[in-house]
Amino acid sequence: MRDSTALIEAILKTVVDGIITLQARSGRIATVNPAAEQMFGYSAAELIGQDFGLLIPELAQGQSSASLEHYGASPEARALGLGREVVGRRKDGSAFPLEIASSEMWLGGQRYFTGILRDITARKQADAALLKAGALQSAIFNSANFSSIATDARGVIQIFNVGAEHMLGYSAAEVLNRITPADISDPAEVIARARALSLELGTPIAPGFEALVFKASRGIGDVYELTYIRKDGSRLPAEVSVTALRDPQDSIIGYLLIGTDNTERQRVAAERALLDQLLRDKNAELESARLVAERANLAKSDFLSGMSHELRTPLSAILGFAQLIESGSPQPTLSQKRSIDQILKAGWYLLELINEILDLALIESGKLSLSIEPVSLTEVMYECEAMIEPQALKRGISVAFCRFETPYFVRADRTRVKQILINLLSNAIKYNKVGGRVSVECTPSIPGSMRISVRDTGAGLAPEQLAQLFQPFNRLGQKANVEEGTGIGLMVCKRLVELMGGVIGVESVVGKGCVFWIELDLISGPEATAHAAEPTRVAQAQVSGDVPVHTVLYVEDNPANLMLVEDLVARRPDIRLLSARDGKRGIEIARASLPDVILMDINLPGISGVQALRILAEDPTTAPIPVVALSANAIPRDIEKGLQAGFFRYLTKPIKVNEFMDTLDVALKFARAELVRAARQDLV
Repeated sequence: MRDSTALIEAILKTVVDGIITLQARSGRIATVNPAAEQMFGYSAAELIGQDFGLLIPELAQGQSSASLEHYGASPEARALGLGREVVGRRKDGSAFPLEIASSEMWLGGQRYFTGILRDITARKQADAALLKAGALQSAIFNSANFSSIATDARGVIQIFNVGAEHMLGYSAAEVLNRITPADISDPAEVIARARALSLELGTPIAPGFEALVFKASRGIGDVYELTYIRKDGSRLPAEVSVTALRDPQDSIIGYLLIGTDNTERQRVAAERALLDQLLRDKNAELESARLVAERANLAKSDFLSGMSHELRTPLSAILGFAQLIESGSPQPTLSQKRSIDQILKAGWYLLELINEILDLALIESGKLSLSIEPVSLTEVMYECEAMIEPQALKRGISVAFCRFETPYFVRADRTRVKQILINLLSNAIKYNKVGGRVSVECTPSIPGSMRISVRDTGAGLAPEQLAQLFQPFNRLGQKANVEEGTGIGLMVCKRLVELMGGVIGVESVVGKGCVFWIELDLISGPEATAHAAEPTRVAQAQVSGDVPVHTVLYVEDNPANLMLVEDLVARRPDIRLLSARDGKRGIEIARASLPDVILMDINLPGISGVQALRILAEDPTTAPIPVVALSANAIPRDIEKGLQAGFFRYLTKPIKVNEFMDTLDVALKFARAELVRAARQDLV
């Protein structure tokens, strides 16, 4: 008896299914095996005496405790080893599918139910996967969007899906076990594919089904374009992918050909090719037109140049002899003097007209050459004042020019700036009232630019006149006026200002006059050229005797950038700054002065900053000096290349002052450490 009890206990402990016994009268749990403990997450002590509904929620929803016999397996299910499916609830509250079978037993005169419970989560997941796979397979073979044709190993069609029926017009019954895919393909393409594969692989390939699946049969993925022949004889371009179907022993049991209708893609490709051809033709037309325009511009420039010469030659004689007569002896009579004045006035006006037309023609043709440089506004104002004064005195107009306490420079062409201002001043005098005033004002406008304004006290311009300004040959209704003008001066001014990167504008109030203004970018003034044999030194603040002075060399060709670093270093009484304008001179100064740190621009005249760095690194005397790149080449690729080349640090312009100063401190600290290390090595 004891042996039987021990055997039963061993079985209950090792069986993988959960086994729970219930008192029939109370429906409370009497025993629980370890598998049931693991299944529900409770210990046996926690479950014994509890209602079975704790584990099977549907029992807790109104079923009587004695209803466990409802789950008793039917004879048929018992024969198949099946129970009833319910939902179990674990200690953590999670639900899971269970299969339960119960049986009745009597023990010691009391009635019990024994429930055998099996977690069927894995089986449910497998069933769902199979269902999904079946649905996917069904969707594939019933899809009308593409053709799926499966063959046996010989190539005879065994599966012909709905998509294949729709695309090719055959029913499955007409092709299954009757033909191969080659029989419904363009024979010329099949032959051509067989020949191409034979040449590619060096193996004779028959022009039939073998040609369609040869690569797939060798385990090579194959996608190609093929023309199918529909049942009605029409042709269908398709893109076909071929896969070999293999059994578990890796033997080929058939082939799967999946095709998509390529008609729309070919139509789009044809339209794109046509569009590309149209664009090429259009570009060719545009290029031809551009060449014609260039030749026309060249011819125009040659014509204008010749016209200028031909007009100036006789005009020079007219003006020259008129002036000779005017100043000759005997003096011309009053009548002759009036005639000479008219000749000179008309001649000078004609010369002005010729010059302005030529300027406009050069600008329009893109042939005008500008010399952009720092232009001193102080000097330009003095020169314009001297040039315009006679005209102002003749008209009785007072002219006031602005004065500068500090020098200002603008980025412009010196000659063209004077031309623009003289034109604006001449107009301000010409269209002013008798005894009027003209003032020239200079005020900084948006950051980094200067506004130069010419203000007059004339009649002003109405809004409709302002709208017509800067149009060639438009004198705003002044044709009948006694004042002469070409009507293109302001147009030339506008184009010149824009070519120099500036802006021109006007403000006016009728009866109070006009203000014409231009805005040009401010720029640092030109630096005085230092003696070639000496590096430039910056004035240093007084340094107490116990503060060590470090030497920094800055190799930079841009005066504005050099000036900025000079101003920054001037704040550091412990640093002496040397400078060089090119890489070769920088190397010479570095070898002679052995600075603690070198700041190096990248784009230098002669050799680049990277080349200079290499030369310094190859020289044992300068190799230990940390070289910091200071460059406007700021894209990540340039920074990476600079650091790979060996720069100690790579700083980009515009300079960030705090970053610059911190980097300088780090480089100086590194330089001091190198000196200490070298000194210790010498002692050893």
